[in-house]
Amino acid sequence: MGIDTERLNQIVQSFVTETPHVQGVALVTTEGLPIAATLPPALEEARTAAMAAAVITLGDNIGQTLHRGDIEHILLEGSEGYSILTRCGSETLLMVLASAQVKQGILMLEICRVTADILEVLA
Repeated sequence: MGIDTERLNQIVQSFVTETPHVQGVALVTTEGLPIAATLPPALEEARTAAMAAAVITLGDNIGQTLHRGDIEHILLEGSEGYSILTRCGSETLLMVLASAQVKQGILMLEICRVTADILEVLA
């Protein structure tokens, strides 16, 4: 049985529309290939996926070098908001874009929930 890509797209779309201050989401492979995404119009899906994979790879290298163990997530904070990269199993990453107004604690809880939903589909 194959991966239910329609269901993954529904999960990603729902997360963006139902979670306050979330502006975009991309589910990508660890190699930087897009799986499902709902992104702002200015962002290209393939390029965003490649950048997400590159950042997590760099984070992994830093984590190993500094003896911090496996990286679970990376939070990038900019003047316009946040980009959060989270591992979603061993082969996929979830990238969430959120405005500066987001409550980080609530967002991290929501990311944990959506990650569990995604892993269920990927299993």
